Amino acid sequence: MALVRFYKPTLRRRDMDAVLQTMVDEKIGPGERRKQFLKLMAEYLNLKDGIAVRSYTDALRAALTALALNEGDSVGVSILSPEIYRVVLSDMNLKMVLLDISSEDGCISAEEATKAEGLKAILLHEPLSQLPVSFSEATLSIPIIEDITQSIGSSYKNLQAGTIGNIVVCALEEESLISTGGGAVVLSKKSEYIEIIKKYARRYDPYFELADMNAALGIVQLTNCEENLKKRRELYNLFTQAAMKSDVKLFGMRNLDFLSSGYSFPIIANSKPDDLISFAAKYTVSVKRSFTTSVGINYQDKFDLYPNGVIPLSRGVSFPLYPFLQPKETEAIIKVLSHLPQ
Repeated sequence: MALVRFYKPTLRRRDMDAVLQTMVDEKIGPGERRKQFLKLMAEYLNLKDGIAVRSYTDALRAALTALALNEGDSVGVSILSPEIYRVVLSDMNLKMVLLDISSEDGCISAEEATKAEGLKAILLHEPLSQLPVSFSEATLSIPIIEDITQSIGSSYKNLQAGTIGNIVVCALEEESLISTGGGAVVLSKKSEYIEIIKKYARRYDPYFELADMNAALGIVQLTNCEENLKKRRELYNLFTQAAMKSDVKLFGMRNLDFLSSGYSFPIIANSKPDDLISFAAKYTVSVKRSFTTSVGINYQDKFDLYPNGVIPLSRGVSFPLYPFLQPKETEAIIKVLSHLPQ
């Protein structure tokens, strides 16, 4: 029997119709739909303006450029951040400084960021729907680029994804919560950052900004966003109840006021992750290690430096969670979560 797919895009027929209409209009490159999508994204996140570009790496480079950093400047990143951060920072001749996470929410803690010497900026990864609670009340003297790729739609009391960063980045890849089939947005409330970001984008016209064909898909995805988030949260709550029967620890926030975007369902395995993955496969459920592509994957033995981060790096696993899970697939996942090996 086939395994439950780990991820499935939330594409409906009407989503595809929107892309087809763009092709019928014979305008598939950057144009009015890109502008419309960018406006809707800014409104959804309560930000002012920015750019929609063709790749996640383009977005990261544009955001870092807007901070006017000098070669050799240090940028703080979480030990759980994606490896692409290292690549982009290296390409821009910036120094990556690895920081431990908060045990409460899986993000960089404001305390860690404050203690680190010589940082000129923070590239704030919010993994697997988590939010950096300690930053909500902290005042840092350095700018923050907030990456909400995996957290868009998450909230905790008055804190929402996209409200902390001076600049906000969100990837729009196939597995993203909002997908255009590839690309990303860079947004801000501050005019000085927006001006630099837009100037950076103009240097590469017409090969840089998001195409209308992709933007058309993004517009429909945004229209369906709240409906999809509702379904994801329903599944997240069901899986949480099931996991409690196995006495397993969830990754990140467990506060009742936390509303997850449901990017996936991450836990900290009590047994060896590979044993858990094999156990789940017996019941047709795909389970994956959560942080195999993180910058910290080779630091699992550095407990003295990253005592909080080493735990999810070595024992973090994620279960499928997406709106198109079928009832039988959901039942299979619940069954596995309820009987996890100890």
